[in-house]
Amino acid sequence: MSEGATEVVDSRDRTEARRAPAASDEGASRAFAAGPVGATSTPPPPPDPDRDAEEAARRAARRKDLVTRLGTAAVLIPFVLWAIAQGGLVYLAIVVGIGLLAQEEFYGLIVDKGARPIRGVGLGFGVAVMLVAYFGNEYHAMLLMTLTLLVLMVAQVRKNEIQEAMASISGTFFGVFYVPWLLSHAVLLRKFEAAASAHYDPALLVSLGFHSESGIFFMVYTLVTIVGCDAGAYFAGRAWGRKKLAPEISPNKSVEGALGGVIAGVLFGLATKLLFDLYRPDWSAALPWSVAAGFGFVLCLMGIVGDLLESLLKRDAKVKDTGALLPGMGGVLDRIDAPLLGLPTMYYLLLGYVFLRAS
Repeated sequence: MSEGATEVVDSRDRTEARRAPAASDEGASRAFAAGPVGATSTPPPPPDPDRDAEEAARRAARRKDLVTRLGTAAVLIPFVLWAIAQGGLVYLAIVVGIGLLAQEEFYGLIVDKGARPIRGVGLGFGVAVMLVAYFGNEYHAMLLMTLTLLVLMVAQVRKNEIQEAMASISGTFFGVFYVPWLLSHAVLLRKFEAAASAHYDPALLVSLGFHSESGIFFMVYTLVTIVGCDAGAYFAGRAWGRKKLAPEISPNKSVEGALGGVIAGVLFGLATKLLFDLYRPDWSAALPWSVAAGFGFVLCLMGIVGDLLESLLKRDAKVKDTGALLPGMGGVLDRIDAPLLGLPTMYYLLLGYVFLRAS
């Protein structure tokens, strides 16, 4: 074969050699795209009727619980507002009734823990503390708290029971402090001008804008702020809740829910201030807008702490609710856990505000 022919053949062989890998690569690419031989895509998991039914039942239960809560709130809110507007002995009787029911529920938690509170003495002094707050002031109620402790110790000694004596005395006394003493500030706040007159010159209070009916505004503002925080935390937690706030105490509460609750509570409080400024400015004049915003923030924080505290007590007693008197809300103590800390907070914030303005 001639040299030229040899070059032509070599050139043809080299060209075919270059084409062969390309074809091989193309086939490999098609094989890779198709996947390994015999391999198939992962099928979706088969439907689980039991799991789907359980999830649907949970959603239905949540909707029913929400509807029940809203129905109970629709009855409670007008009643509470009516009681605040009435004031006087009618208001006192309602506060005392709420306090007795909540205190009895608290003693039920102590019984669930295995202790035996001195119920009669505790409930009797609970009523007395709220009555003294109405006819006197917080100083007189605190003196009565001291007497309560002394009487409880004597009553325990007369029982001649050594076992669980400390649990009985401390639990009974804490029941008087936690419910009636804290709730007595609902009485003090409703008659704030009269209660504050025991500490400051009445003329000073008038000059600062305090009115004989300012207590109506203070009570409504406090409760609306706390309830608004609770509602905001509930809905914000359901929508965006990710990070747990206190998983060991209340697994359903989240940081995002708490933040949403604080924002909602402050806004609800300011909306209350706006309504009173429009229709009864003489009642809300004592609380400037900036102070109302700051107080609202503090009230929301204390409301969250109060809610967590009651959750801690229930978890310790291994119960879900303290009672079943309020449909969808549990017991009376379940409903007033946040106001129990919010009401005294508002009262002493106001006293501190008057002190700063008077200085």
